[in-house]
Amino acid sequence: MRTFLFALPLVLSACTTPSSEGTALPPAAFSARITDGAQLVDVRTAGEFANGHIAHAVNLDWTSGELEAQATTLDKARPVLLYCASGRRSAAANDHLRKSGFSDVVDLDGGISAWRSAGLPLEP
Repeated sequence: MRTFLFALPLVLSACTTPSSEGTALPPAAFSARITDGAQLVDVRTAGEFANGHIAHAVNLDWTSGELEAQATTLDKARPVLLYCASGRRSAAANDHLRKSGFSDVVDLDGGISAWRSAGLPLEP
């Protein structure tokens, strides 16, 4: 048991390190990546965003092409954290940003639905 408890911080820190191929993180690990230096992007529609979003997120709709059009406004040297409703749009956006030269991009596994299920806060 002591070995497990000793190794737990190492395992948890490994979960928050993005790979070069992109990473989907569960809500707790995703939340831990939200820092002052991270760029938090909600890729849902404006209507979905208005129904509740993670604090300090910027809404750049993937479906309308807004994220693709506004990608140059994001800093490639800073982490980009993406989320959508279920994880499909953010995974596609993750792939697009990586192909555009972003190296530290992660998305929320299960999207905002998983965030809500985890009991994490949302802004109105």
